[in-house]
Order: sequence, then C-alpha cells, then structure tokens
Amino acid sequence: MTEDLGLMIFTDLDGTLIDHETYRWDAAKPALKALQSLPTAVILTSSKTALEISGLRANLGFEKWPAIVENGAGILPPFADDIPDRSHYVMLRAALDALPKGLRQPFKGFGDVSAAGVVEMTGLSPDAATLAQQRGFSEPGLWLGSDAQKSEFLVALQSQGITAQQGGRFLTLSFGRNKADCMTEIIAQHHPRHTIALGDAPNDVLMLEHAEFGVVVANPHRPALGPLIGEDSGRILRTELAGPAGWNRAVLDLLNRLDLQGNIKE
Repeated sequence: MTEDLGLMIFTDLDGTLIDHETYRWDAAKPALKALQSLPTAVILTSSKTALEISGLRANLGFEKWPAIVENGAGILPPFADDIPDRSHYVMLRAALDALPKGLRQPFKGFGDVSAAGVVEMTGLSPDAATLAQQRGFSEPGLWLGSDAQKSEFLVALQSQGITAQQGGRFLTLSFGRNKADCMTEIIAQHHPRHTIALGDAPNDVLMLEHAEFGVVVANPHRPALGPLIGEDSGRILRTELAGPAGWNRAVLDLLNRLDLQGNIKE
C-alpha cells in the first residue's frame, strides 16, 4: 500500500464499534462516513476469527486493509476471507487437553462445546457461532473455577508457551501474540502520520497505550478499566457514551483535534 496515510484507526469490535447487545454499529455511521473522505485506514481488531471478521470488514468497506484477528494472535491479509493454516490452534488444544483434569475442567472453551453451546455462551446466531469455532490461533473460553485454580491453570499453560488475555467476556489462550504486537507490525508497513486505538476491555490496554491517541469506550456491562499510561497527559481519553455512540463521538472529536475533519455531517 503506497498511498499517503493521514490516519490509521485500530478498533475493537464488540462493546466498542459494535453494540454489546445488538451487534449493530448504526450509531457510528456519521464518523464512518467522515472517514470515507479521508486517507484513512481502519483496522478491525478483535477476538473474532478470520471467517467472522472478513464479512464484517467487507460490509464496512475496509477489506483493502488487514485485520487483527483472535485477540492479536494472527493477521488476516487484505481481501482474504480465511486463514488456511490452523496448526497453531491444533497445538494449543493439544496442550490444553494434556493438563491434569482438575486444571482443565474449569475452562470451557469454544472447542469444548457444540455450535449450540457457543450460542449459549455468546448470544450469537447459530451461523455466527459456527464461524466463531473456525479458529486458527487461539481458544476463548469461560473460566468456571476459583481464582486459585485459575492461577495454577495459567502457570501450567505458560510452561507450554501459552499465554492468556482477559477480554470483556472470555479468557483467550494463545501462543503469546497480542493486539499491540500486530498493531506494531501493521504501522511499520504503512507508516501513518497519526494513529488512534479504541477499545473497552483489558485485552485492549496495550493497544490503547501504543497509539498516539487511545480511547477507552464506555461499556456498562463490565467494570471500567483502571488508569492507563498516558491518561494524565490527555493521550488516553474516555467516552461518556457507550459502544458505537461513544466510538462515533470520540472519532469525530479526534478528527477535529487533528484537523482531519473530512466530510463530517452529523
């Protein structure tokens, strides 16, 4: 990509650009429309799989840009709709299933249940739940045990090179890469003049702190994030509005702040 990029936006999806309950982004349409008139890249950054995110990326008109999938465990190239090699996921599941039963049992991963089970865990439609199970790099799940068991579980996995990130709903296991790692790689490739990151959960913190401006989008469905690096200086911002409405307001405000207004009409 050789075009001169004024801005690159990295955005979480569920609870940020997409409403936590309805899975819609209507409230963000004014800002999305403004971005269409600017030399701007929008990088969808999510715990979703490649199959889940590719259709959404196309619907939003961002398919010419890479997407960060599975909590930063992998990158979906531009225009691609899937990741062909799922060997990382096979190795992760094997390590997980090799744990002692007392440690393994409290973790209920997407691979441990049917598509109907994923529907129950997530609220997704049956078709969307099937896509969510087509994983290439990571395993999200619910922790159903005690905090003491969880600590022992995580230590055991670390010995296998597996790390965990806590999102808004799920504990996601992977072989160490996170959203900020992928973000660094994409920035180095495209050299945008400005960067903004938006998110709402603990697994977004490194990404938010790595951007020129980070935006913590309000999410009344989970505890608020604690103070972040750069918040005292105004580099990290917080929205009052939740989800896509907060996303919309923050992006429009930052376009003004950076003098990148474009075609802003609310």
